[in-house]
Amino acid sequence: MSLFSLKVAAARAVGALSRLTGRGGTTVPGRLLLRLEPTAIGRLARELPRGCVTISATNGKTTTASLTGSILASAGIARVDNFAGANMAGGVASALLARGGRERAQIGVFEVDEFWLASVAPALDPRVILIANLFRDQLDRYGELETIGDRWAEVVAAHRGRLVLGADDPLVAQLGADARDPMYFGIEDPAVARAGGLQHAADSTRCRRCGGEYVYERVYIAHLGVYRCSSCGHERPHPTVSAHEIELDGVRGASFRLVTPAGSTRVSLALPGLYNVYNALGAAALASALEIPLETIATGLRSARPVFGRAERLAIADHDLTILLMKNPAGANELLRTLALAAGELDLLGVLNDRDADGRDVSWIWDADFEELASRVHHVTCAGLRAAELALRFKYAGVDGARITLEPDLGRALDATLAQAADHAVYALPTYTAMLELREILERRGVAASSWERG
Repeated sequence: MSLFSLKVAAARAVGALSRLTGRGGTTVPGRLLLRLEPTAIGRLARELPRGCVTISATNGKTTTASLTGSILASAGIARVDNFAGANMAGGVASALLARGGRERAQIGVFEVDEFWLASVAPALDPRVILIANLFRDQLDRYGELETIGDRWAEVVAAHRGRLVLGADDPLVAQLGADARDPMYFGIEDPAVARAGGLQHAADSTRCRRCGGEYVYERVYIAHLGVYRCSSCGHERPHPTVSAHEIELDGVRGASFRLVTPAGSTRVSLALPGLYNVYNALGAAALASALEIPLETIATGLRSARPVFGRAERLAIADHDLTILLMKNPAGANELLRTLALAAGELDLLGVLNDRDADGRDVSWIWDADFEELASRVHHVTCAGLRAAELALRFKYAGVDGARITLEPDLGRALDATLAQAADHAVYALPTYTAMLELREILERRGVAASSWERG
């Protein structure tokens, strides 16, 4: 046995021990392996017969990776992935380590944190890099959008494979200006554009190339839409993979006509909201870049189910609980827009944490349009480390104080939400670490499966 094999075996043993002790294992074995062997990601990735692909974005990485995995499953292509969402170097290394315990994978599908793409992508040397969107998120960790944009531009310049980009995000689309044969995806349906143009929480409003202001013909989400720079003329590239005739079915799902270079077909998703149409388009474009047939892509999208914590629906105490991860203004606004389509009054569990993985600065909640739901709220329970700030935000949004309960303890907050609920439907809006805590509670109660178990 080679020295590298011994290091791999040691890291795998640590991962198995981590799981047995109930401490997970999504990053610990990978971080250990990278300490023992800094080149481990590249060495393990080169063993994959079909190579790997990477997916990066501020919003939707995990869901897009899951949708891609569903398409690959429909194509009969075994994969390895960081399904549990550990998307930095340690998580990617851990996922590659896990190959030894499963059927031999042919391809790797890795979602990569936007700040880590510059260090992880060169090691993986992916066949395809998908970059979907860039929103203001965790500024205390990553700084302004231009910081990430500059790092992504370096990745793109050095990339030898195919590039798949979100056409509707100006900063992301500009990354393809000097790339060889980039593939773009976007929405082509004026009927789902937002009335009134850009939202106040929109981020990329000026051209990265010349500083000119973007003029929008249509806005779909935040600053995603059809645009043109008023100064240099840079405009949204025509998407080769697009969504037409979109129908949004509240929190239950969505459907659209998928158009690719290979033709078009109708797709129904068990995932709600326009943001998940974007995630499905990204997965379809990536699969098209891998030359997977259109009908196989459509079958994979139709059979996909929500990823844990991302529109996941669970049955608890005679209620249907839907968990909707909320992490920044753009994402929160789309969740609120989707919830507004639900019938009747709404019972909510809002959970706001400010740990490192959430971002220490929670002022973003004032850029989220909770006013859109204020008149529909039957009751909201606010929990988490910053429960008081979230309760104050709901109050200023116009929710009657008598309809707001402040309960920082998440377990008690969940019980209070269920007790107050007027109907069967209950919606949880947690930040990232709050979502993990909520799922742990639900797992202990036997309501949710472990995030390590695949659907």
